[in-house]
Amino acid sequence: MSNNHQAAVHSIGHYALIVPNLEEARHFHASFGLSLVDHGDRLDAMTADEQVWARFFPGERRELAYLSFHCYEADYEAIRGQVEAAGARFADNAPYASGTGIWFHDPDGNLIQVRVGVKTSPSAKPSLESVHVGADARGALFRHQVTTVRPRRLSHVALFTADLPRALDFYHRALGLRLSDRSGDMVAFTHAPHGSDHHLVAFAASPAKGWHHASWDVASIDQVGQGAAQMAAAGYAEGWGTGRHVLGSNYFHYVRDPWGSFCEYSADMDYISAGSTWPAGDHAPEDSMHQWGPAVPPWFVHNTEA
Repeated sequence: MSNNHQAAVHSIGHYALIVPNLEEARHFHASFGLSLVDHGDRLDAMTADEQVWARFFPGERRELAYLSFHCYEADYEAIRGQVEAAGARFADNAPYASGTGIWFHDPDGNLIQVRVGVKTSPSAKPSLESVHVGADARGALFRHQVTTVRPRRLSHVALFTADLPRALDFYHRALGLRLSDRSGDMVAFTHAPHGSDHHLVAFAASPAKGWHHASWDVASIDQVGQGAAQMAAAGYAEGWGTGRHVLGSNYFHYVRDPWGSFCEYSADMDYISAGSTWPAGDHAPEDSMHQWGPAVPPWFVHNTEA
């Protein structure tokens, strides 16, 4: 099946994590700027538009419960066929499977859902707030004027995989995700062909599967730095940033959560329009992480699930 006729998902609906402590999850993500709703057996994390982007279930250790994608109704049955042709194990009766949509395990054993749903990924390059002032005017807010940073939406997720080429092949064949850029078999970035950020799902090589980070879009470069300060004030000073990536071009600051994974404040990522062809490349390792910013902490690339 060629790219031009391949069915594909268009968005991440939400991700779901198992975490050892729901109260820690509440405090961390509320401090990050998300709204949390308690359903007794789980927490839902939302942005201002009340879109549920993340769910947290109690368990012994932090791990991915499942990852949910949205597709157009016209693509649904074709995607089911692609998932089957790619060799996936269907998992309608797996723990956390809701019975809605297609449930299956990817080659690493991650539980995946595909369902018909609204397009939550942007359909155009998102705007970036900036302040441009001329001479004789102050360009920065006073500290007391800075308000709480609240992410606008989920941008992407990053997974550790035990076999990066296999993961890329599967997610392309089954879900229609396309390669944006990679650095050998160390890290790779994929996008949805219906218009999406430079990456919707990123993969990093590891001896085992694992959850690395969720990335949240904010409105300005200032908010990336303000978010970092906001989290440090809440007791979450460990992280990586502030800096700028090469692959994706976004400004970033990663904040380490209580279980060794990360939430990222991200601004101004490259955007790949629907129907366009991105010049995907295989890039040198020094371009796989950042153009500028502090050195990468050794624990940033450590898979706590391995």
